[in-house]
Amino acid sequence: MTEPSSSAQAARRAVASRLRELRLDAGLTGREVAARCGWHPAKTTRLERAQAAPSDADIRAWCAACGVEDQVGDLVSASRDADSMYIEWRRLQRGGMRRLQESRVPLYEATRLFRTYSSHVMPGLLQTPEYATALLTAITDFRGTPDDVSEAVEARMTRSRIVRQGRPRFVMLIEESVLRYQIGDPAVMAGQLGYLLSVMALPSVSVGIVPFAARSRGQWTLEAFTMFDDQRVHVELLAAQVTVTAPGEVDLYVRAHARLLDLAVHGDRARRLITSALDALG
Repeated sequence: MTEPSSSAQAARRAVASRLRELRLDAGLTGREVAARCGWHPAKTTRLERAQAAPSDADIRAWCAACGVEDQVGDLVSASRDADSMYIEWRRLQRGGMRRLQESRVPLYEATRLFRTYSSHVMPGLLQTPEYATALLTAITDFRGTPDDVSEAVEARMTRSRIVRQGRPRFVMLIEESVLRYQIGDPAVMAGQLGYLLSVMALPSVSVGIVPFAARSRGQWTLEAFTMFDDQRVHVELLAAQVTVTAPGEVDLYVRAHARLLDLAVHGDRARRLITSALDALG
């Protein structure tokens, strides 16, 4: 697997290269561009090396300095697209988590095949209200975001109704450790595991569990990700969400999911793992 932020990095480098090309085409040095823009020459260097992301104002100033104001629109659009590929959670959640849940509804409603992989917590679409409350409370506390947990949980539950509508298909993979990590108290975990058993009976949902005892593991444990058809992947890092849309990188996640699927157990074997985790709660 490549670094999950490589799509964003490549997009930023493409914008930086375009800025450099405009400067060279105008016959200007980096110092001359800096002087015309009214900033330090070191900023020009950082922008051309993709060490800093240009603001919309930076792009307008650069294009004016190079005499190519007609390029502003395309460059601003490209720069914003690159910025949206790697978004820190503090930016996504600065208005609270409810808005983040609601903002994804159109994407979820348009998707016909969901493939997820979770190595640490239960996939959002399979969470109970109590589990989601415990998880989002911990996230709010850790990240210091506005506390709108109850509203965010309600929005998540509304979004999760698509699991029972039967139209999209869901291929969910979780590591066995997810069954054992206690989010909330034992009662919360018991309810969550019981709900997981019930969801497995839905014809549109396939739940696979990668057991601790999986041998000759051909795919190592990865960061959590969700695939929306074959067009888009959301990768969850501690600091940020990465959006992958480049076909070659989307294909890497398709292949990784397939390998993990080969390691997973389903049906009765998966239910036995869940039941064992339930029994361990006492």
